[in-house]
Amino acid sequence: MVGPGAYRDPAGALDSGGKTRDAAAMSSNSPSLEVAAIQMASQDDADANLERVRSRVLEAARRGARLVLLPENFAFMGLDDGRRALTEKLDPPDGRLARALSMTASDAGVWLIAGGLPEESGDPRRPYNTCAVFAPDGSLAARYRKIHLFDVDLPDGTRQRESSSSTAGSETVVVEVEGFGVGLSICYDLRFPELYRRLVDQGARILVVPAAFALLTGKDHWHVLLRARAIESQCYVIAAGQWGKHPGPNRATYGKSLIVDPWGEVIAQCSEGEGLCCATVQGATLERIRGSLPCLQHRKLR
Repeated sequence: MVGPGAYRDPAGALDSGGKTRDAAAMSSNSPSLEVAAIQMASQDDADANLERVRSRVLEAARRGARLVLLPENFAFMGLDDGRRALTEKLDPPDGRLARALSMTASDAGVWLIAGGLPEESGDPRRPYNTCAVFAPDGSLAARYRKIHLFDVDLPDGTRQRESSSSTAGSETVVVEVEGFGVGLSICYDLRFPELYRRLVDQGARILVVPAAFALLTGKDHWHVLLRARAIESQCYVIAAGQWGKHPGPNRATYGKSLIVDPWGEVIAQCSEGEGLCCATVQGATLERIRGSLPCLQHRKLR
């Protein structure tokens, strides 16, 4: 589903229909970018998952998207041994997953941000959970290794120990995409606002959150956290999630992939099941909000 951003704009820059009164604000000096978040119900068949990835990315491109975000674990949602078997190097990016993603990005002509994939870490039992960015020419433009690992015991009996199967990264990453700094993160990172402050300091104006958010926590926290990150960072947030049931005990994810504007409004959201949502990121909107409410300039603690 796609919807317009219905701002309650303190500067009074919008009319009652959500249109910008000041046409000059949308000048050629302010970039815009069509973006899409893909929602999947990935299983433990990597070939089938990759076929669905390709189909959805090509669909997003036909709908005008220039940047497409995949969810965490897009290629495999199953037991840890199966995920480890897909581990590959990204130096150079010529493994099975990287080749498929590179070809899909090139054929679609989009920036493809591939949620979590297993990258060699030096520990064969604990690969990195890596977000890889492929440019429209198919080249690997950037990668981010998930910093915060999901080690929890939830009230419904779900027990996750991501640190037993993944190695944590340590570096924050912002990649330039057609005039916008795009800050990379993965799933559980969403609960750590200091990461996003760092990304904003590095020039991020769009934040991406590929995720496989648990059903139990997602229904209470997903929208709240994503809107909070958008408001406090004064950034667009694109979040692509897994949805439904997956192989393994108590493995169910929340879905509700969405796009949030810098005022905290959800401007696009997927419904139940697999699908995608699209929206336009407007540089002029972002700068107007940052200018009218300059809280990033008023920070005292760093």
